[in-house]
Amino acid sequence: MTDDKSHNDSIISQFTKYAAPYRQFSEHSNQHGLELMLKLSKPQPNDVVLDVACGTGIVSCEFARFVSHVTGIDLTPAMIEQAKQTQQEKQLKNMTWMVGDVSKPLPFDDSLFSMVVTRYSLHHILEPKKVLQEMKRVCADNGKILVIDVTPDPAKVDAYNRVEKLRDPSHVRALTLAELENIMGEAGLANLEVEHQDLEVELEGMLQASCPSQDDANKVRLLFKEDLTKNNLGVRSHLKDNKIYFYFPISMVVGQKSP
Repeated sequence: MTDDKSHNDSIISQFTKYAAPYRQFSEHSNQHGLELMLKLSKPQPNDVVLDVACGTGIVSCEFARFVSHVTGIDLTPAMIEQAKQTQQEKQLKNMTWMVGDVSKPLPFDDSLFSMVVTRYSLHHILEPKKVLQEMKRVCADNGKILVIDVTPDPAKVDAYNRVEKLRDPSHVRALTLAELENIMGEAGLANLEVEHQDLEVELEGMLQASCPSQDDANKVRLLFKEDLTKNNLGVRSHLKDNKIYFYFPISMVVGQKSP
């Protein structure tokens, strides 16, 4: 079992290396996905939002356009520096950034935020249910909690997790949609609503943005070449212009904190 410190060291190492390419990776700013996120979560002008594991601030800045204030917290200082650049480029003022370990109790008072969000983070976390419980604690009664993450086909989730671990050593385990809905329910969230997005990504561009070792990158390439005919990974790998593309199966789930 990986301990918290060594796992956090893996996350910081990985995301420090590719903080800048991560922010520039266009798929992370996919407009359709951001619009789906807003449609599902329905941010209001008086909302106070917390973005857990905010990364380069793409989600934080999107919400900041519509709400009163957004706080972003992330473990990796280099990602927070990229988030500040994102904020500056978008000329947003209503934002606060913090370096912090979201796998520990969040450094915020109970019921402080009307909406708590996290995107593409739970698969990096050793105990995602604990993180959801903390997200709920800092969320106000009747507030919303939004989780966005890859949710692989249950029959292929193990193969998917193996290839993702090769690509990104800080990857722990992607949950299926049923597992995600289950832990959100166990955390006490009600009235769950779901949106789906199949996000098309070009393999080489993703490998360049995530900086795996050359050996691991070659292993990933071989697995995706096999996937073109075998569909082992459940990501609909396909050729386009002689390049390998595939779809990340993304789910967005919003729930309400009942009084």
